Amino acid sequence: MKRLIKPVFFGVIAATTVISAWAGNPQRTGAAGAAELLINPFARTSGWASSNVAGASGVESMFMNVAGLSRVNKTELVFSNTQWLVSSGISINNFGFGQRVGSAGVLGINITSFDYGEWEITTENQPEGNGATISPSSLIIGLSYAQKFTENIYGGVNIKMYSSSTTNISTVGVCFDAGIQYITGDRDQWKFGVTLKNVGPGLTYRGDGMTVVLPVPTFGTTYSQVFENRTAQFELPTQLGLGLGYDFKLGEMSRLTVAGTFLSNSFEKDLYNLGVEYGFKTFFMVRAGYSLVDNRFDNTRTTALTGFTGGFSFDIPLGKQSKSSFGIDYSYRSTNPFAGVHNVGVRINI
Repeated sequence: MKRLIKPVFFGVIAATTVISAWAGNPQRTGAAGAAELLINPFARTSGWASSNVAGASGVESMFMNVAGLSRVNKTELVFSNTQWLVSSGISINNFGFGQRVGSAGVLGINITSFDYGEWEITTENQPEGNGATISPSSLIIGLSYAQKFTENIYGGVNIKMYSSSTTNISTVGVCFDAGIQYITGDRDQWKFGVTLKNVGPGLTYRGDGMTVVLPVPTFGTTYSQVFENRTAQFELPTQLGLGLGYDFKLGEMSRLTVAGTFLSNSFEKDLYNLGVEYGFKTFFMVRAGYSLVDNRFDNTRTTALTGFTGGFSFDIPLGKQSKSSFGIDYSYRSTNPFAGVHNVGVRINI
């Protein structure tokens, strides 16, 4: 397996070089679809602005950098609920599971469900609504594998299925993530990470909602026929992440971690995410972060997220000699408009 290290490493570097050549183009903002793929559904990593691409570990790594999944101890489960843009009626439910297989590998599965609430149906003839409603939804299912290649190098791949649907129209597609982490230092305090996310073919919407009934005149007789409208193909929001982190040891029981990540988006403005986390042993952690949007092109804010994030975690050991624990996570992301984003998660390590 060690022979795969160089091909995987240089493969990711080559891919990121190509992506960075056309990424971060603000003129293409909003041109992609499947924006749900860019939303972090986990409480811990979102609490410090998703800045920990270099050092993320465990189940949450399936979103941040799948390489960190390889550091699951044995079995880890995470449940979380996100109230997205509070007062908008959008909620996100997420389940993640990681299981060690063998001495170096970890398998993971992650399911994220988006509920947009009910929308009233309006038409050209009934702009005030016809009394009926629709309930759009989206689903992301990810299957991951990560492995520790050497004492310092970790790598992984995540294959994701994305689907979005409403009453009479839907789309389904597949994409993948890949990531590498390099951790070094006499206390493993230096962390470096590279991840490439949401790489896949374009998608189109299909269904009865794309049909229209039109009259067809023929030699004095008119009849109606159903025609199908073909939708334009939309691209996935491919993203490249480069991260750096460092752990400061504060005595025997505490640590302070600072992290930074540059996110280059193919259909959005680039992001500079900075975060800090204080941990007392493994029992309590508090974190904060800021996400800075590169607005140099037009000096215009194009997202409801205003940048500041914060959160905390409690981990309760389930035995004196056991590594099993039960944890509660919370994060907040500030927005304007709406009343922020609240995320609550429960974590079980066995």
